[in-house]
Amino acid sequence: MSQESQAKVQTMDRALFAKLTGGLGDQATIGKLAAAFGQVYSEFLPDFIKTESGLDVSVAYAGCQSGLMNDLIAGLGGNCALVNGSLRNWAPKFVLGCGTGFIMTMMEHLLGALPETIEAPVARPLSIIELDLAVMVFDKIANVLRSAVNASGGFEPNLDAPFNVENRPKPAADQADEFAAAITMTIALGKTVSEIIVIIPQQVLLRTVVSVPKAKNPSAASEAWTEQLSEQVRRSQVTLEARIRLQSLTLNTISRLAVGDVIPFMDTDDVRVEVSANSKDLYICEFGRSGENYTVRVKDNVNSDDELLRHLMN
Repeated sequence: MSQESQAKVQTMDRALFAKLTGGLGDQATIGKLAAAFGQVYSEFLPDFIKTESGLDVSVAYAGCQSGLMNDLIAGLGGNCALVNGSLRNWAPKFVLGCGTGFIMTMMEHLLGALPETIEAPVARPLSIIELDLAVMVFDKIANVLRSAVNASGGFEPNLDAPFNVENRPKPAADQADEFAAAITMTIALGKTVSEIIVIIPQQVLLRTVVSVPKAKNPSAASEAWTEQLSEQVRRSQVTLEARIRLQSLTLNTISRLAVGDVIPFMDTDDVRVEVSANSKDLYICEFGRSGENYTVRVKDNVNSDDELLRHLMN
């Protein structure tokens, strides 16, 4: 028997075993459950986001794909952020995905950009700060999931830290994979249309009763969530760079510089230092020393606090 034929037999045996043990359902059953999740998300995720952020989004069910979990995740391609999650008394493992464009656009809105000036962002992985802020987005996605499933005990979803799909650790060769369903919804905010993906093991999905959650009191203030997002930015680690201007030299002198040569600073009194992050100027400082460490002392801000936050998000 050829290698290809052996692989087909192993795949068939694996699928058959999964069907016999409740780990793989037929297309009609999985599709019906996926559509039910899609309906819940389309009705309630916009309300969750509107209530706490004041932003109008629309969500629509886009389809479902069945396969091995690792294959489904690998098929997402790039420009997607992921979160590994679990929910006690329902699923020991599920995966949430969100297009990076939605998260970038939402952050621009919440940090004060005018809606009419926000264009659909160029697709790219999320920065460290954007991944920190994505915690809030995935929390809302997970809360809708929690409200729709029959998990007893009232436990909250447990989510790991978000990461870009290309940074997902490679599964161990001896790690058993399982059949899952990737439920996809589109989510639109202004000119940006992205996808939300919920990947659930079929063993869990097939025994799930999807219910429509009760509507929440819309009195929760958007200011609290906006402040929470801003606080998340403020806690994020940012790499700073300092620039000091040196005295002008001729090209002839520069070409002849050797190890040990000294170039003086341009300033003769307090040495001016320009501090930046993400190529954005933040502070004007003066150069100094404290003990064995060289330091800079802040003398002036280049921008306001709000402008700094927007700069760091770009």
